[in-house]
Amino acid sequence: MAAETNKVNTVIHASEADFQQKVLNANGSVLVDFYADWCGPCRAIGPVLEQLASEYPTAQIVKVNVDDNPNLAAKYRIESIPALMVFQEGQVVNQHLGVADKAELRALLGL
Repeated sequence: MAAETNKVNTVIHASEADFQQKVLNANGSVLVDFYADWCGPCRAIGPVLEQLASEYPTAQIVKVNVDDNPNLAAKYRIESIPALMVFQEGQVVNQHLGVADKAELRALLGL
């Protein structure tokens, strides 16, 4: 049980198959990073998201690859990446387009 209290939060990946469970049905706020492997700004924000996840155990951060999940990208009208959306109770409550620093990401999540 002690290992659970020391668990470090990490960024997880979601696909069209498990987006409902990992994001829409999640408790609390979930920051979703819509990205692509070839996108330079997306790669730049990756370590910041990892750092945020490790520093804030309550932060739920999910990455969705738009190339691998075109239906999700279309559903949420992702036309430019990185696109960051905060979901609460299945609804988009906040969003940011482009690169964001850690302070902006914290504010986006309300941390």
